[in-house]
Amino acid sequence: MNELAQFLTYLIKVFALNRVVRTVRDSRPYPQIPTRPLLLSLLLGVVIRAGSYRDIAKQTKRRRWQHLIHWSARISEDAFYYVSERFYLEDLRQSLVGVNKQLKANKALESCKIYGLLFVSLDANEHFHSRSRCCPCCCQREIQETDAQGQKQTVIEYYHRYVFAQINGPKLNVLIDLEPIRPGEGEAEAALRLLGRIRRLYGPRFFDGVTIDSWYVQGPFLKALDQLGWAWIVVLKQERMEVFQEARALSAKVAPTQEFYDEVRQRKVKLWAVWDLHFSKTYGYGRQVGVVHSQEQWTETKVVGGKKTSQLVTSDWWWMASEKLRGYLALVIYEGGHRRWGIENKAFNELTQFYHLEHCYHHEPVAMLAQMLILMLGFVLFGAYAMLHSQQVRLGQVSLKELAQDLNLALEEGLRWEVWFDSG
Repeated sequence: MNELAQFLTYLIKVFALNRVVRTVRDSRPYPQIPTRPLLLSLLLGVVIRAGSYRDIAKQTKRRRWQHLIHWSARISEDAFYYVSERFYLEDLRQSLVGVNKQLKANKALESCKIYGLLFVSLDANEHFHSRSRCCPCCCQREIQETDAQGQKQTVIEYYHRYVFAQINGPKLNVLIDLEPIRPGEGEAEAALRLLGRIRRLYGPRFFDGVTIDSWYVQGPFLKALDQLGWAWIVVLKQERMEVFQEARALSAKVAPTQEFYDEVRQRKVKLWAVWDLHFSKTYGYGRQVGVVHSQEQWTETKVVGGKKTSQLVTSDWWWMASEKLRGYLALVIYEGGHRRWGIENKAFNELTQFYHLEHCYHHEPVAMLAQMLILMLGFVLFGAYAMLHSQQVRLGQVSLKELAQDLNLALEEGLRWEVWFDSG
């Protein structure tokens, strides 16, 4: 069986993709092209890593692409512009929710757990920026630039940012939702909207905790996380904070709580855990937190003057954790704190390099969000197939980029593509 046929068979068998694509609707009053061929084209465009609606429109001229989507004519890029503005976003989100819930039901997320706990990483990423194009949902900032005469001038730059929610582990990396940051607001406000919707769509027990960066060290935000019922781990960087100073003073007087060698990161680690600390008035005097200090040492080899030299490097990390994690080893907070970097390394970097994350397909608020949700859906489906099913990827015989190319080339092989998305 060719690679694309295996891919489609897996998605239909495991995720009922033929039913998933039928549940997504749009608000076009008199559609000339049904929603399903348009959505399938956009989804397949993600899988083969097409970079724009123009690229996807070119793909729709391929005879077997037309058989696959059940539409026997080329689809113009204007059609993608038009429908992307009219997708029901809730339908797209429900499709992503269904896929991720199926992954959890199939125990695929077990490898992402840390001592039985499943953590979601939150972080914001800039989609794109422009100095000429603007929409009602654009954020804006003033930047200084130097003109041709060497004079500094202030210009306005428009941009879009989103807060992403992601679960990652040594094997699998899944994106579960995102929320745009509105003009004039910060990451924390958008993150709370995102978490509130995730709780409604996924339920309160889909994951156990949230791991976040130092941007979210705010009493009201952490208090809201407690009310939502999740544990949390946050990077603690601001040394001026009383909780940081108190934790540093207390941990300096005692022996490490744990000492071990981290095989994955290849470093010696010492951990100190201090509990019963007060964070801030806005968090509440009755609420206590813990702080874990990690001292990590490893050897770096550098080439200086043509000679290799080894140097001992020491790094200190501080994380603040909610009371819900008090009964767990400090190692859980250490792993959860470091796991947050997965959203940078395994999501943003990969989406930017291979999936054109920073390219705006169509600068319209609903269209942008719809395309981002389709991108996330295609990313999760492709990742699930590659890491859970493809023997070639698991054995290291092909890379993810090569697998995407194989799926594209497989469209040229003669198979009865029209059968894959028949009703049923």
